[in-house]
Amino acid sequence: MNVGQPASAPKLPWRLISGNHACALGAVAAGCRFFAGYPITPSSEIAERLSRLLPLVDGVFVQMEDEIASIAAVIGASMGGVKALTATSGPGFSLKQENIGYAAGAEIPCVIVNVMRGGPSTGMPTRPAQGEIMQSRWGSHGDYPIIVLAPASVREIHDENMRAFDLAEPLRTPVVILYDQDIAQRTETVELGDANGVARAQRKWASGPPAAYQPYATGEDGIPAMSRPGAGYRVHTTGLNHAENGFPTQSPQAVERNLGRLLTKFERHRDLIDSWQTLGCDDAEVLIVAIGISARAALRALEICRARSLRAGLFRPITLWPFPENALREAASQANAVLVPEMNAGQLSLEVGRILGGKRVEAIHRFNGEPITPAEIAQRVETLAREMNQ
Repeated sequence: MNVGQPASAPKLPWRLISGNHACALGAVAAGCRFFAGYPITPSSEIAERLSRLLPLVDGVFVQMEDEIASIAAVIGASMGGVKALTATSGPGFSLKQENIGYAAGAEIPCVIVNVMRGGPSTGMPTRPAQGEIMQSRWGSHGDYPIIVLAPASVREIHDENMRAFDLAEPLRTPVVILYDQDIAQRTETVELGDANGVARAQRKWASGPPAAYQPYATGEDGIPAMSRPGAGYRVHTTGLNHAENGFPTQSPQAVERNLGRLLTKFERHRDLIDSWQTLGCDDAEVLIVAIGISARAALRALEICRARSLRAGLFRPITLWPFPENALREAASQANAVLVPEMNAGQLSLEVGRILGGKRVEAIHRFNGEPITPAEIAQRVETLAREMNQ
């Protein structure tokens, strides 16, 4: 997948910015006009930038008293019809989980940025980690769908933040943008597209007679139309299981129908959601699967491996959840083994092993705050290749 700008596109000014700065720019370009957050390392630069940028576009920036209030304010702003964002790091992301589940269940679009740092608890606020891979999918209680995007460069943070809003709004869902401290505070020279005049994805707004409106009734796309504030449509919004009319219900048939629709609504839109990058997979003997700064190291490791006549390939999920399972199976079809370098005690490797059942899956686990190096990845690939050829 080409994540850069097409060669034929007009040249634009280069900018030297950090990942968090790019995140703020991407949000504004996507039409975000409300931010509520609470300072926390290493995401605070996002709030700092948006405190300056949003007033310039008639947006609103609010520093809340804590992380719980921040996500609650974002949900309220979104229900009022505004594209809304919050940003945090590990401890704050944990505090937001109940309301993230509420937004998923009530189908309220919003975007949550989580800049991962060392954990558990307060952990290492200024060191990178990748410990929220599973929490980003399963952090709240119960069964619910969510989209998680995992950019791996400054430019990609900008672009994936824009795409996050383009998924959250029409699909009525929270979208999490997940990247590590190294990418967040890394400074790179990038060429950003001009979003002026670009039509961004919008919500499906209610139309027709207000008396006939049901806030959770859907058509073939599985996405209910939202009521625009002040348009005269009566809405009851609750975190309880609800019927098509929005009111709470414990009817097994109604719950099965509506929760079942909620849990499967992404499957009809995987062509919009799924995104990944592959490199050197056609003849790969060992496939590397990685995200974030570990994927950046893996790119260099591929160069080292190929120079040593080691056939290694890379699969990088950009959409982390729902996981692009079919694409991974195809990328791994020629490989004899899979290597997952990740900065945690073992999370992404569990999902890869589940998807590629029967395939040899090994991992490099690092949780001391130091990134995994290209040399370490290349050495493990060489060891795997040697063991398989014995």
